[in-house]
Amino acid sequence: METVEGYLRRKEEELKLLNGFLAEPVKLRQPRSVDEVIEQKFHLAAALKAEHHLHDWALTETAWTQSGRPKSGPFEFSYDYQRADLEVRGPSFYAFEELANATTIYSASGMAAISALLMALRPTFSEADIMTLPNAYGETTELIEGHAKHLRRVEMAEPFADIRGRDGSRPRILSFDSSTSSKIFEELLKCARPLIDLIVFDTTCFSGGSGRICRVLNWARSGSIPVVLLRSHTKLDSLGIEYGRLGSTVFPNSPGFSERQKTFMQQLLTNTQDAIRVFGGAAVPAHFPPFVGNRVHRSLTSGRIAALLKNGRHMKSHFLKSVPGFAAELDFAHGLYVTLASTRLDSEKAAREIAAEMCSDLKKTGLPLRHAGSFGFDFGAAEWAQDRTRNRYVVRLAAADLPTAMWDAVVGAVAAWWSASECRTSLAPGRRRAQSPMPSRADEPSQ
Repeated sequence: METVEGYLRRKEEELKLLNGFLAEPVKLRQPRSVDEVIEQKFHLAAALKAEHHLHDWALTETAWTQSGRPKSGPFEFSYDYQRADLEVRGPSFYAFEELANATTIYSASGMAAISALLMALRPTFSEADIMTLPNAYGETTELIEGHAKHLRRVEMAEPFADIRGRDGSRPRILSFDSSTSSKIFEELLKCARPLIDLIVFDTTCFSGGSGRICRVLNWARSGSIPVVLLRSHTKLDSLGIEYGRLGSTVFPNSPGFSERQKTFMQQLLTNTQDAIRVFGGAAVPAHFPPFVGNRVHRSLTSGRIAALLKNGRHMKSHFLKSVPGFAAELDFAHGLYVTLASTRLDSEKAAREIAAEMCSDLKKTGLPLRHAGSFGFDFGAAEWAQDRTRNRYVVRLAAADLPTAMWDAVVGAVAAWWSASECRTSLAPGRRRAQSPMPSRADEPSQ
């Protein structure tokens, strides 16, 4: 169990790392509370961004000065007009030696990365089946169904017999992410020699050094299946401050592949680069965190992820005991958040309002819980979400990097608030007893 004192010492080291990358470091004050930690970290991030822009004022989108290569910490960039030919030299965001020499294409966000890859599949495969897991990341599903008409989405179900045999000649792609349950994630990795042609693995919710990333890579290698890694770096790779929108597509080296597979992967890599260019999705050099890629950053990131996962396990255990009837999913593969259900959550608007109301009420008591649509912060975050497997809306609660006892207090307060709110609703006249189904994609309000 991490004490408040231990937590503050660890956070002081994070502040020192950020401050050390300023040309003119500021005088830090030793943080005495969670609020002071958050405030100082975001101030330092803003100072780093401002300093970058002031230093590289002449390096515009047109690269008109030819005054040398722009840099951001360990990253070095070269590009011509509009960054359409952006080249990046720098460390890998992954902590695996086998990916150190992989080919990486950076993009303006994680969604820009997957959008470019899916569009790049069109000239590579004229048509293909893309197989998704139950409750896969919602925006990826939306992208496939709405804009990747050359791909036919097939949602798999246990025991995953549909990847052990073929029902036609169409190429098959497996879209793999951590938004599904741990049980499904583990069961899929037990499938020996799946008959698929490509694995598209979104690693966003896993640490860059996660053993589960390594397991998926080994699973793909054992079946001689090409794999492409997608990632949003605004989440877990920038010490919880969302330094800037940045995504990547990584093509691991494939010495054991057949000549046909090597040719296919080279075509896909080239087509992805073209898609990034023509869709205007190139990365912005200023969004590369200058403080990554060194031993201290990796150590501090490992500490943050360990705290998040531990607090996630505490949250799961508490909700199983205190609000079992309202648990939607408590065991996601990534372990970073859980979801709660209620008959009151009959629309996106209702789910959003309840998340905001809960955060507002708990914030008044001094607890660090915010209404925010992301995860991996130094504060807890709640927001609406969709449970597509059960056709309903839910509220997502993301674990925070906080001292154990403090996070336990937040979780206890959430459980108490949720139970009390349900009681008030059940006693209200004219209470709605049945949850309305979610609208179809055509009728659904945009996010």
